[in-house]
Amino acid sequence: MKLTPKLFRSYASKNIRDPRLRQTYRTATSHALEHRSRAVREVPEWEVLRERAHRIKEEAINHLDHYLEKLERKVMANGGKVFWARDGRDASDYVIATAERIKARTVVKSKSMTTEEIGLSHTLEKHGLETVETDLGEYIIQLAGEMPSHITAPALHMTRDQIGRLFSRKLGIDYTDVPEELCAFARNRLRQKFLAAELGISGVNFALADTGTIVIVENEGNARLSTTMPRVHIAVMGLEKVIPKFSDLPIFLKLLPRSSTGQKQTSYVSFISSPRKPGEMDGPGEFHLVLLDNGRSEILADPKMRESLFCIRCGACLNTCPIYQRVGGHSYGSVYSGPIGAVITPLFQGVETAKDLPYASSLCGACSNICPVKIDIHHQLLWLRQRVVEGKGTPWQERLIMKLYLAGMKDGTLYRFGSALLRTALTIGGRRFQPLKVPGWTETRDFPPLAEKSFKQLWREMEREENRP
Repeated sequence: MKLTPKLFRSYASKNIRDPRLRQTYRTATSHALEHRSRAVREVPEWEVLRERAHRIKEEAINHLDHYLEKLERKVMANGGKVFWARDGRDASDYVIATAERIKARTVVKSKSMTTEEIGLSHTLEKHGLETVETDLGEYIIQLAGEMPSHITAPALHMTRDQIGRLFSRKLGIDYTDVPEELCAFARNRLRQKFLAAELGISGVNFALADTGTIVIVENEGNARLSTTMPRVHIAVMGLEKVIPKFSDLPIFLKLLPRSSTGQKQTSYVSFISSPRKPGEMDGPGEFHLVLLDNGRSEILADPKMRESLFCIRCGACLNTCPIYQRVGGHSYGSVYSGPIGAVITPLFQGVETAKDLPYASSLCGACSNICPVKIDIHHQLLWLRQRVVEGKGTPWQERLIMKLYLAGMKDGTLYRFGSALLRTALTIGGRRFQPLKVPGWTETRDFPPLAEKSFKQLWREMEREENRP
């Protein structure tokens, strides 16, 4: 399903009218927030951990070149190979060249938003490689031909009935909507792919610069199978995933699972530092780390937006966002949805392409409050809105109104004149105490009627009462 952030308004208008979809999102996000709340209450030092994580990410991002070069040296000293990819094409070409060299026919992938970002699976399939997503949610949306609707729960938008029908149609099994039966079938089918695959591809949750170790957190065990059973393992990592040292990791392992799934810890935490060593029973013969830029350097160079690189992809901001809950993940037209998607998609794809996304927010601040690494998301959305306006990405009528409003707010005389003129016009038009109608604005939001008396009138009346003998 090819979507684009250019059509956010169209997608959102359609999805917000789907009661089944809204109920699915409401139920799923409420459930996630309840689990998170219980898990966070068990950690009295939660706010201290958030602040420490913010400082660690700040240190890593502010000295990114140093820590990435250190990571590269350590990985290579451990026997791994490192490739620096300027963009998605570079990364895909490297993976394809590696697959051709080892004569791979089947590729297994664990969940990775970074590879979703560059469309790696589709590229590999175009080159004749059978590419299988092994995370259950990713496997479901791969069968459906869709993009993820949530950072941590790709198939969150689908009901079990829809999944049952999808499995029946695509895989030829008898229909069932029993989750245990669907999971069992998927597990048996995927196990055959693990045994046949020559190449395994994963993402990276954290990369430890001082040891050259990548860390993958998951709940299904598929990432561990994808990285140990094939002959070659390629990890594709966004530049921002590096952290300075091993001793920083426990903080993130407390924050990430509680923020994303409400768990104290995920079922599996894999530490990968090298290919299989002599005498070891499992593991790949080759380990490759692809360091992907794909626009991250431009974000790094922007003092106001570089904080978005702190993101650890927990998805908590999506769960708490009232806009995401109502319009759903696919409305954003990007693999990154919700508040953080509304920030990084315009940065990755260009403000012109995604100019509506920064406005997909009530600016309530819930996203910033829940973020485990304290990203100031709602202010970043405001800064992006400023760029949209500066680039004349808003309608001329709106820009004119805002200029008039700004002029009135700067000049007291002009403000009083404009206020009196508006009240007079509304009185003559018979709409003195009725909600205002503004074309293009009140179609989707309320504009309350003017108060019976202005603030200055009320103030003068109060002064008269106080001065009365």
